[in-house]
Formats: sequence, C-alpha cells, structure tokens
Amino acid sequence: MGRITSASLLFVVAMCYAVAMVRGYDHHHEGGEGGERRERERMFLLRDMKRVVRTDAGEMKVVRGSHGWISDMPNIHVGFVTMEPDSLFVPQYLDSDLILFIRRGEARVGSIYRDELIEKRLNCGDVYRIPAGSTFYLVNTADGQQLHVICSIEKSDSIGWGTFQSFFIGGGSFPTSVLAGFERSTLSTALNVSESQVRQILTRQKSGPIISLSNSHQSRVWTQFLEMKHYERVQCLKRMAQVHEEPTEQDEEEPIMWKLLNSVFGNQMSGKDEERSSRPDSYNLFDRKPDFENDYGSSVAVDQSAYSPLRQSGVGLYLVNLTAGSMMAPHLNPTATEYGIVLRGSGRIQIVFPNGTLAMNARVNEGDVFWIPRYFPFCQIASHSGPFEFFGFTTSARRNRPQFLVGSNSVLQSMRGPAFAAAFGVSEERLERIVNAQSESTILPSGSASAEKVKKERIPEVIRSFGDEMFMGF
Repeated sequence: MGRITSASLLFVVAMCYAVAMVRGYDHHHEGGEGGERRERERMFLLRDMKRVVRTDAGEMKVVRGSHGWISDMPNIHVGFVTMEPDSLFVPQYLDSDLILFIRRGEARVGSIYRDELIEKRLNCGDVYRIPAGSTFYLVNTADGQQLHVICSIEKSDSIGWGTFQSFFIGGGSFPTSVLAGFERSTLSTALNVSESQVRQILTRQKSGPIISLSNSHQSRVWTQFLEMKHYERVQCLKRMAQVHEEPTEQDEEEPIMWKLLNSVFGNQMSGKDEERSSRPDSYNLFDRKPDFENDYGSSVAVDQSAYSPLRQSGVGLYLVNLTAGSMMAPHLNPTATEYGIVLRGSGRIQIVFPNGTLAMNARVNEGDVFWIPRYFPFCQIASHSGPFEFFGFTTSARRNRPQFLVGSNSVLQSMRGPAFAAAFGVSEERLERIVNAQSESTILPSGSASAEKVKKERIPEVIRSFGDEMFMGF
C-alpha cells in the first residue's frame, strides 16, 4: 500500500510539473494583445539592425540572426549594403561566408580563388558566394544608380567579436589596414621598399571602407587599377612587382600600391579567360524558371544542385511572389531554418508554436526581416493592396522539400483514411469534403477569390440538377 501511495504521489507530482511547464509556455508565448504580442513579434521579426559602415559613398547595415535560439542550426545574419555611383568597397576579407544578392543596380566583384583574382560582373538578381577568408572588393558600376545588395553572413568560426569581423587589406587611418599591425621594418622588407614609403601608403586613406572613385585623390590608384582590363591588371601587377628602382616623388605612390596589391593577390594571377568553368560563377534568381507557379503567385528555390558554390556554404536561397490577397499555404520546413526579407509590398506572417497556439501574426513591410524556426508551421499572406515579394536564405543547401499542411498537395490529402478521420473526431466522409474543398496547392487564392470560384463551380451543378428535376418531372 505504501508503494502504491508513493508511486501515485510521484505520478501526481510529475503531472503537476508537466502542466506547469505547459502553462508557463502558453503564458509566455500565447497570450493576448499588447505586451505579449509585441514580445512574440520581437522573437520572430529581426529588428536588431546596426549600422556597421557609414561613409559619404555608402553604408552597410546588419540584422542579427536568431541568436542561436535553435542550437543545432547555423545562425545567419543578414546584411544590407548601399553604395553610391562610382564607389568602391575596399579590399577586405571576413571571418564569415558571404552570399551576395544584387537587389538593385550593377556591380563588379573581385575575389581570390586559388590564388587568382577572379572578377565577375553582377546584375540585378545575381547571386554570388564569397568564402570566408577570401579577399574581395565590390564596385558599383551602374551609371548614376545606387547599388543595393542583400547578403547572408554566416560565421565560419566563433572568434567572439560579435556578428562578423572585417579584416581590411586596403586602408590607412580609416579604415586601418591589417598590414599596419606589422612592424614597419617587417613590411619594408616584405615589400622591398623603404619604411617611409610604407608609412605613406598606410596613412593616406581617410575616407572609410566605402570610398568614391570619382573625386578623391586618395582613390586615384584604385581608380586606375579598376579601369584597366583584366589581363592588363594582371600584367601590371606582375610588372610592378619586379620594379626595384627608387620611385620618383611624383610616381612613388603607384609602385608601392602595386607591390602591396601583388603581395595580397599573389603572383599566380594569369590568363585572360575569367569564364573558365572551374572558377566560381554567379547565378541569377530572376532568370530562373519558377519551381511552382499559378494564377496566385510563384516561388523559386535555389539549392546546391542548381548553384554548386552553395554546397560549401551550406546555405540555400528562395524567392516568392504573391499576388494581392493570396497566401503561401501553411507549411513547415523539415530540414532548415528560414530567414526572409520583404522586397516589395506588405503582408502578414503567421507562425504556430508546437503546442498548437499562435506564436505570431504580424504585419510586415518592405525592408522587414523575419525568421522561421525549423519544424514550426507558418504561412505568408499578401495584403489586398498589392503584390507581396520576399527573398531569403535557408540554413541548408540541400533540397528543402517543405511539407504543406493545407491544399491539394498537403499531408491532409496524402493521409486520408478512417484512422486519420478518427484523429480529428469526425467521419471520413466529412473530413474528405473539407479536405477536397481546396483544389489549389502551394499558393492559394484569397478568401474572396476562393469563395467566388466555389460559387462559379456550384452554379453549373445547380443548373444540371434543376434540369434533371425538370426532365424527370415532365
């Protein structure tokens, strides 16, 4: 009897603890209006945006990721780069993998691949990966147009300096080049120039990480370098690397810079063909045929099978367009956490907690950033005022295969049967009528459009039925 009482008491204590945990979860996450709603929005809408670069020629802002809320998933941060016409993001390398998405404008990116300088012209919609530790620079090449870039930032190693860390190669007093950290005598020996020349080249840049190439004396060498053809730059770097004469006062800046560039980019730069298949290439999202498309919108997903550089980064991409009022059907991502950026229009994001309560129902507008944890059901709904377009990154470069919970391609359709109906506590016939009411899949029409479609579909049935009755009555 004592054993039974003890076991019963232990069971009661365990049940009370479980109920308290569930109530605590509900109280913290479910709630009603006001403060609790704002707290839930802060959880899934990423609004911790910080400006990390700001100059007269451009700026870079970064939105911190999910702060490791999902411990086994990479934590992606989202960067926004804006550059004025004819500007340069000076050479640097990061402790993070970058995937650039050209939102607006045109650019030229130069990066190091196997000790070679690879340059690519990027247009609106292009995607390009820059591995962690690879020196790169970015130039706005559009005439009179700002460059807007959205990028994923995924740290390869946790150095502990926050979101990510830039190591600037080019620089002076602002930004400071990492080369400035070495002793002057060390750099003098490495570059084969005098210490006074080293001092000059590492103190003149004062315009910041993003500089104008059009009206700055400090950017003259970069301008000359970037205006050359690719093979001319390669030959110039090689030639300048072999100059050992003491430069004249007028020309002393150029040879030192060429030597500095050559020390960074290496002596292995050769060949004129920058389109060699073995070298990294870009990928255009806007040129890609949609994976899914109907009257209510379209969606594109890019994984490592479509763009092989994603295999190294472990990050995927997607682009969704919804017509006014339409909905991306409730679904979940079984293999990845998703980060989204609203490119155009407005809409609502609804996310559901594992206990079946509404986690968030928030309106989002152009520029907003949101994230969806892996496994959490969610949907996106366009406002009735116009189209809703959003782009984003996923934490897996493999094919995601989202599981849709509603629609003609949903798990409700696949799992029909008496056992499934019993799980809802309804008859099989009733569940089938409900499930079959939605004939669309993936992207669904608005409530009014769906009702109108059902009305139009029912009219012929009524007419046929009425006709049959008239015939039989006659």
